[in-house]
Amino acid sequence: MMTSLKTTNPFNNSTHATYEALDNAALSAAIASANDAQNSWRALSFTERGEYLKAVAIELRKRKADIAKIMAEEMGKPVKEGGPEVEKSAWCAEHYAEHAEAYLADQVLESDAQKSYVHHQPLGTILGILPWNAPLWIAFRFLAPALMAGNTCAMKHDPNVQGSAKAIADAFSAAGVPPGVMVNLPLANDHVESAIRHPGIAAVSFTGSSRTGALVASTAASEVKPHVLELGGSDPFIVLDDADLERAADVATLSRIINAGQSCIAAKRVIVVDDVYDQFLSMVETRLAKLKLGNPLLEDTDVGPIARDDLRTNLHRQVSESIEAGARCLLGGELPDGDGYFYPVTLLADVTPGMTCYREETFGPVMSVIRARDVDHAIELANDTDYGLGAGVWTGDSALGERLAKVINAGQVAVNGIVKTDPRLPSGGVGRSGYGRELGPHGIHEFVNAKQIWLG
Repeated sequence: MMTSLKTTNPFNNSTHATYEALDNAALSAAIASANDAQNSWRALSFTERGEYLKAVAIELRKRKADIAKIMAEEMGKPVKEGGPEVEKSAWCAEHYAEHAEAYLADQVLESDAQKSYVHHQPLGTILGILPWNAPLWIAFRFLAPALMAGNTCAMKHDPNVQGSAKAIADAFSAAGVPPGVMVNLPLANDHVESAIRHPGIAAVSFTGSSRTGALVASTAASEVKPHVLELGGSDPFIVLDDADLERAADVATLSRIINAGQSCIAAKRVIVVDDVYDQFLSMVETRLAKLKLGNPLLEDTDVGPIARDDLRTNLHRQVSESIEAGARCLLGGELPDGDGYFYPVTLLADVTPGMTCYREETFGPVMSVIRARDVDHAIELANDTDYGLGAGVWTGDSALGERLAKVINAGQVAVNGIVKTDPRLPSGGVGRSGYGRELGPHGIHEFVNAKQIWLG
C-alpha cells in the first residue's frame, strides 16, 4: 500500500496537503538518477555549475512570496520572516557559485617530490536529511556547497514541510538544472535508514535533534560513510555589567523569539551578572510583553504557532517542571485553549542549573534568565551544558569579550551581536550539538576527497 505524507497547518490544525511518499523501488530509482547525473555534473567547470546555481537563486526570488506562504501554512513561520529566509537561501547559492573554486583550489605542500599538492574531488551523491524549522535555509546550506563541489544531492525533507521541499525542487527544475543533479525524496521517517544504507549514497548531512542525530551517525558509521551533524543547542547569552543593556535586550528578545523560538542557535539561557540582573530582567519583560502572537500569514504577526502539537506539549512540560522547581514565571507559561499550536511568549526568572529549562533545549518562545555572581561564574554557567552550538557575550570591553569567546565551549560565539548563520562563515557545534561544519570554506570541504598527488 502506498504511504502518504500529510502536512498540517499549525495555525488551525487543518490538513494543509497530502503527498505521495516514495516506496523502496522509487527511492532506489531516484538515487540512481542522481548517481547517473554525477559524472556529467562533476565534469562541468566551477563557472558552469555556478551559472546553474545563480539561475536557481533567480527562481527562488521570483517565487519568494509563494514560498513564504507555504512555510507559514506548513510550519507556522510568519511571512515577514519567510521572505528573508528565501532571500538568504538565494544568497547562499550565489555565494558558493562565486567562491567554490577558490575554496577548493589545489593546496601545494612541500615534500620530497618535485611537486606535491592536495586536489579536491567530489564524493558522489550526498544525502541531506533536513528538519522543518528553516525549510529553505537549511536545505541550501547543504545543497549549495555540495553541488558546487561537484556532488549530486538527494534531499530528504521533514514530512511536515513537503510543500517547501517541492518548491525547492521546482526552482531547480525551472532553472534548467539537469535532471538528477538534485533529487527530492519524499520519504516517511521510518524509511530514512534505507536511504542512508543505499549503496548509491556516498555521505550524509543531518540537521535535527541530538537523539535522532545519534541514530543517523551510528547508521552512517556502520556503512563507513562520512557524515556531518548539526544538532540541538542550549545557547548561553551572557550579559555583563558594562554592556549596552538596551542593545543586549533587543537582541536577546529577537534571538529568543524568531521563528517562535524554534531555532537551534537561538539564545536559550540568558545569563546576567548580579549587578544588572534586575534591570535587564525588567527590560526584556517589557519587550517580550509587546510581541503579537497570531496568524503567520499576516505581516504584523511577531510570533506564529509552534510547528506541531507534540512539540508544544513537550515545551509546556519543560516550563511547568521549571516553575515547580522554583523558577518565577513573569509572562506566559500557560497552555492556551482554542485551535492552533500556539504557546505564549514566556519569561522565566531565577532559573538555576537543576531546572529543566536550563538542562534541556527549549524549542519555543521561552526565555530563561539566570543570575551569575560575576564574569567567572557566568562563564562557568555558560559551559555547564552538554551542548555547544552558539553563544553570545555582551560587554563594553571588546578585548574582554574576545577573551571570553575563546573559553566558551561552542562552535560559534558572537560578541555584542546576534548569533546567526552566514554563507561566508563556518557553522557547527561541539558535544551533543554535533560535529563537522557547514558554510564558509570549511563547509564545502566536508564532502570532497582531499586527494594527495605526488609527482617525482
